Amino acid sequence: MRIVLDAMGGDHAPEYPVTAALAAIEECEEPLEIVLTGDERRISQCLEGQPYAGDRLRIRHAPQVIEMHDAPSAALRRKRDSSIAVGLELQKSGRADAFISAGNTGAVMAGALLTLGRIVGISRPAIVTIFPTQGLPCLVLDVGANAECRPEHLVQFAIMGHIYAIDVLGRDRPRVGLLSIGEEPSKGNDLTVATHQLLRVSDLNFIGNVEGRDVLRGAADVVVCDGFVGNVLLKFGESFIDFLADSVRDEVSKSRLAGLGALLMRPAFDSVRRKIDYAEYGGAPLLGVNGIVVIGHGGSSVKAFRNAIDVAKTAAARKLNRHIEEAVSEFVAATATDEKLKEGA
Repeated sequence: MRIVLDAMGGDHAPEYPVTAALAAIEECEEPLEIVLTGDERRISQCLEGQPYAGDRLRIRHAPQVIEMHDAPSAALRRKRDSSIAVGLELQKSGRADAFISAGNTGAVMAGALLTLGRIVGISRPAIVTIFPTQGLPCLVLDVGANAECRPEHLVQFAIMGHIYAIDVLGRDRPRVGLLSIGEEPSKGNDLTVATHQLLRVSDLNFIGNVEGRDVLRGAADVVVCDGFVGNVLLKFGESFIDFLADSVRDEVSKSRLAGLGALLMRPAFDSVRRKIDYAEYGGAPLLGVNGIVVIGHGGSSVKAFRNAIDVAKTAAARKLNRHIEEAVSEFVAATATDEKLKEGA
């Protein structure tokens, strides 16, 4: 398997992506080749003195970098030799099985759509991220790709999330919930009410509406919403983690007794921190494009890049996109059959 890693993406590029690539190759039991796209000179400097198999780690020179402040579409047109554009082209041409980048998210999304296209039957791609819960982690999508959606888009998100939960998370029959302001089918805006009706008659294990408080309780394995709501939920979750950590740190500093208690509780704190650390889950896959694309956090650590490689590898090995296309095709066929039955009634 060959995975392309954007070595110029993220706040700590190229050091962190390169280090993660070396670790992945060393730790991976099955054959794995990683192609690093970016400035060859800078990447080579990171590799100096590092033992590695030349047939498993390659550099594809890409002299241009799409910066975080660049407008995505304009940057893709002007920087055709960027690490993002070159990496996506490698996947399109069949010379790679997946692409990972912690660079400009908008450019990765726009580039993936332009270069790879959509999976047959998918109207809009969606970014999926993993949220920790009181039980097993759950998926939330979309968390930023689509600010405005129609009911059929959310149904497609649900199907993609359902397949991802099976293929990557190993869930047998994922519970799919629709994020809304109340459990009743009539609660919510026009979008959620109409989407509820469509999901209710689907073959998915749809458990109905879930509220914001239900997400961390683990009420559903897959939580569906539009990208506007999902991104607000994601950013709030990230800020709450920082708020919680800062609050505990402030309280501990107030007294020696609190400091002693914190010392005794350190194993528990470490366990909770790992549970809510985004680095544990790697990156956020962009579902719906005709390829495996994983978007990393701009501040990704070596651990985050390393886990993103595992996410991409698992999705590619388990034929995620083929299964999504099959599931969408089955849904469309079933819907068409239902409509014919209604017309004949």
